[in-house]
Amino acid sequence: MKTLCNQNHTAAVLISMLAFATAIARAADPLPSWNDGKAKQGIISFVTNVTTIGSPEFVPAAERIATFDNDGTLWCEKPAPVQLYFALDRVKALAPQHPEWKDMEPFASVLKGDWKTALSGGDHALLEIVMATHAGMTTAEFEQIVKDWIATAKHPTSVRPFTEMVYQPMLELLSYLRTNGFKTFIVSGGGIEFIRPWAEKTYGIPPEQVVGSSIKTKFELRDGKAVLMRLPEMSFIDDKEGKPVGINQHIGRQPVLSVGNVFSGGDIAMLLFCQSHPGATLQLMVNHDDTAREFAYSEPDNASLNAAAANGWTVVDIKKDWKNVFPTEAPAVTSIDILLEPDATMIQHAEAVNGRLLEVYPVGFALDATHRPDSITRSLRRIEP
Repeated sequence: MKTLCNQNHTAAVLISMLAFATAIARAADPLPSWNDGKAKQGIISFVTNVTTIGSPEFVPAAERIATFDNDGTLWCEKPAPVQLYFALDRVKALAPQHPEWKDMEPFASVLKGDWKTALSGGDHALLEIVMATHAGMTTAEFEQIVKDWIATAKHPTSVRPFTEMVYQPMLELLSYLRTNGFKTFIVSGGGIEFIRPWAEKTYGIPPEQVVGSSIKTKFELRDGKAVLMRLPEMSFIDDKEGKPVGINQHIGRQPVLSVGNVFSGGDIAMLLFCQSHPGATLQLMVNHDDTAREFAYSEPDNASLNAAAANGWTVVDIKKDWKNVFPTEAPAVTSIDILLEPDATMIQHAEAVNGRLLEVYPVGFALDATHRPDSITRSLRRIEP
C-alpha cells in the first residue's frame, strides 16, 4: 500500500502545483480580461509610476483616489438604466394603493407596460415616477426595498441577475487599484441610496464611498425611534457638472484616476476635474462599440469621444480592449480524475487484505466485469475548489 500512498501524495502535489501556477499567472497579469494594448498598458504603467517610491509621479496612498461612473461604466445600462426598471416595478407594486393611476400619466402607460410612452414626457414624467416610488418611507425601509428587488430582478434580454451584468474587466481594475493602495469610489447620476445597498457585495465599494443623486430627507421620531423620512423633492443631481461638486462634497479630495463612458456626456466634467489635479492622472472613457457581446451606442454630438481626443484621454473600446465583457459562471466543482495502475507489490498487498476480509465475510463481494477484483484501482475525484 506504500506505493499507492506515494502515488496519491504525488497526485496531491501535482494538484497543488497546478493551483499555485494558476495563482502566479493571475498575479502576473492583474487584468486578465483586458487585451494587451494601449489601454491596458497605460493603466499598468500609470499604477506602477504613481505607487513606486522615488518615481517622479509617485502619489501618496492617501491621495490615490479613483472615481468610477456606474451605469455603462461598471455595469450594463441598456436597454435602459437599471434604476428605471426598479422604478417601473415599484409603480406596479404600489398600483393597488393608487387606483387613480389607471387614468393618470405617466403611470397609466407604465401599468400597460408601455414605458416608452410613459417616458415621452421627458424629465417631468421621470421625476413624477421617481418621486412616487422613491419617497414616502424611511431610509431604512427604502434600503430594504432595494435589497429585496435587486436580489431577484433580472436583465430583460440576458435574463441574468442585474448584479451579474457587471463588466468583468472593471471588476479586475477595481481590485487591481485597491491592491495598490487606491480608494475606489462610485460617482453616479443614479440614486445614492439605490446604489449603496448592493455596491459593496457587487463591486467591493462600501456605502460611504458612493456618491450619487439624492432626494431630501427629514429627521423624525416615529414611536420614539429616530428615523430619516424620504421626501418627494430632489436634493442634489450628481450628473455632468454636478459630479465634481459631488466629489468635493462627499470625498474632499480630487481624484487622480477617473473612469466614465460614452452615453450623454455625463462624465466629461468629472474627467476634466480629475485631469486638473496637479500631479499624475489618468482618465478612461469606455466606448460601447460591441454589438455582439453587449450593446453598441453613441452620442448624437459625439461629445465624450471628442472630449477624449481633445484632452488626451484613453478610450477603452469594448470590442478591441476587452477579452470578456461579463463574468462567466465558475463551476461549483472542479473534477480531476487520476488513474493509479497497480503494480506487483500493490497486488500482493491487496491479496493479503482480501484474505483477511474473506475471514470476516466469507461470501465476499460481487464485482462486475469492468472492475478489478484486487480493489486497487483508485481515482481522485471531485476536488472541492
